Amino acid sequence: MLSISYLKIKNSNAPLTHIDRDVEVRPEFLERGKDLLYKVKNIHVSGDFFYDEPYVTGNFKVTADLEVPSSRSLKPVDYHEEFTFTENYSLENPTKDEIDENPDPIVKVEDDLIDLQTAVEDNILLNIPVTILTEDEKKNDIYPEGKGWEVVSEKSFEEGKKNQINPAFAKLKVLLDNDDKK
Repeated sequence: MLSISYLKIKNSNAPLTHIDRDVEVRPEFLERGKDLLYKVKNIHVSGDFFYDEPYVTGNFKVTADLEVPSSRSLKPVDYHEEFTFTENYSLENPTKDEIDENPDPIVKVEDDLIDLQTAVEDNILLNIPVTILTEDEKKNDIYPEGKGWEVVSEKSFEEGKKNQINPAFAKLKVLLDNDDKK
């Protein structure tokens, strides 16, 4: 597990505490993320911790190779993730005002240990795009379908609505046609 002492960073004479490590995911992370990803490998985190009263702040870059489900078909898609994140760490519970005033999350530290492992794992899940497609789905605009149903693009749906006859008007047209024949 990737963790570091809050007090060690706070009391260090060095302005920065550098982290540059490969990360192995825990089984509980894979269980927690089972609906969002199939596999994860080659996770690497690099960045720095520094003390900025009243917090220890961490700025990190993470890279990872994932296998995630397509948002259309659930078929596996290889996806390379690369992102940065910043978190503040505190020995005290942050107040509502502190949370509202700070653009970066404030995490309460337990037992003097900053849990960077969980921060990396959480951010891997948070940075998976909502829409991710296989190459075939992108190239050929493929949507899932089944017996008696199909998913259509928004464009196709709008075109279908334009060509669709309102049932109430269709009945009215029949009545008017009958009046014309009399």
